[in-house]
Amino acid sequence: MYQLGWFSTGRGKGSRGLLQAVQEAISSGEIEAEIAFVFCSREYGETEATDTFLKMVEDYHIPLVTFSYRKFKSKIGPAVSSPKEEALPAWRLDYDREVMARLESFHPDLCVLAGYMLIVGPEMCQKYNMLNLHPAAPGGPKGTWQEVIWQLIESDAHETGAMMHLVTPELDRGPVVTYCTFPIRGEPFDQHWEEIKGQPLEKIKQEQGEDNALFKLIRQHGVARELPLIITTIQAFSQGKVRITADKRVVDAEGRPIHGYDLSAEINKKVSSVL
Repeated sequence: MYQLGWFSTGRGKGSRGLLQAVQEAISSGEIEAEIAFVFCSREYGETEATDTFLKMVEDYHIPLVTFSYRKFKSKIGPAVSSPKEEALPAWRLDYDREVMARLESFHPDLCVLAGYMLIVGPEMCQKYNMLNLHPAAPGGPKGTWQEVIWQLIESDAHETGAMMHLVTPELDRGPVVTYCTFPIRGEPFDQHWEEIKGQPLEKIKQEQGEDNALFKLIRQHGVARELPLIITTIQAFSQGKVRITADKRVVDAEGRPIHGYDLSAEINKKVSSVL
């Protein structure tokens, strides 16, 4: 059985929704895999939201490993500068090593970052094949989903999407694994583009912010595709349609290198009834 590792901080409804959706897809047979473990970077008693997430994992009878990064950081005291110019402070690299030690008995084929609020260090990236969701199409804007949408508006973009990429030490810059795209022109977008035509972006941000109709519509269409993309990506891996080689290359079923597996047709079909 294809083995999944699940990494989360369990901060809220989004984290619970991701786990629930994938677990239901597994139970229904849509995904031929099992979640081998859930790792959470918080422990019971830190926040009510995380406690709810942890209880959910236990109710699913999935092996649960918790290790608080906050407690670890406070225990080691003030951060000591590393002699090397590393992307992460020394305590974070030590934290990752402790996480890997605690997960030593598990051998996941694929790991998913699902609301995991820590940057993963190079050693953990090398040990596991880890996927993360980014709310933009390949070659699109970097940053948070809010930053992505504002950049799309500023650049008068015609298309956007979402992608799953391989986690590397360079944030949001790992190889594209799977993706989907969709237009943000035509109906129902055009009237909202027309409403802001000629207005400076800063004026839109100051006067309307995230309540801007175009901003909200782009977000709505992006969010609708995120869960289906994650589920379809895991499904594709479990069926051998796409895989990651030992040297961290993304290849298709025949072992040919690809620059991402295009799932646009499948995802757009799945969301057509809700948009």
